[in-house]
Amino acid sequence: MSLRIAVAAPFLAAGSRSMSESSFVVDLSLDRDWFSPDQAKRLTDVATGEGLLDREDDQLRPTFDPETVAVPDGFRPDESVLQQRSVFETVLDRCLEDGIEKQRAVAGINELQAELAVTVEAAAVLFAHERGIEVQPEAETALEEL
Repeated sequence: MSLRIAVAAPFLAAGSRSMSESSFVVDLSLDRDWFSPDQAKRLTDVATGEGLLDREDDQLRPTFDPETVAVPDGFRPDESVLQQRSVFETVLDRCLEDGIEKQRAVAGINELQAELAVTVEAAAVLFAHERGIEVQPEAETALEEL
C-alpha cells in the first residue's frame, strides 16, 4: 500500500501522468526528503518491477490513476518499500487496499490453494480476480513462475 502511495505522490504534486525519472527522484528525495537519491532510484526499479510504473525514454508513467490514491497527512514510507515483494505479497496488499480484511484474504487464498492444488501466487491472483481487483501484471508474473 505504501509503495503505491509513494509512487503516486510525485505525479499528484506535478498534476501529471508522466514525468522524467530525474524529476521523480528529485521529488522523492529532495522535495519530500523521503529517500536518498539512490533509494529513490531503487524505488523506481521496484515500482517498475511490480507493474506500478512504466518506463519509456526516461519518462515514467504510473500504470494506475494516481488520483485514486490519497497521501495521508504526515505520511512517510518506510524503507521496506524498497524491497522487491513476491506476487503473493503484492496481491495481498491489493486486496487490503480494496477493503478486504487480511485474515479473510489469507484464509481465502489458502483455501483456494488447497482446493485447486496450485501455488500460493496463483491462488492469490485468482482470489483477487474473483473479487474484481486488477492483478493482471501479477497474474503474468505468477504464470511465468509456474
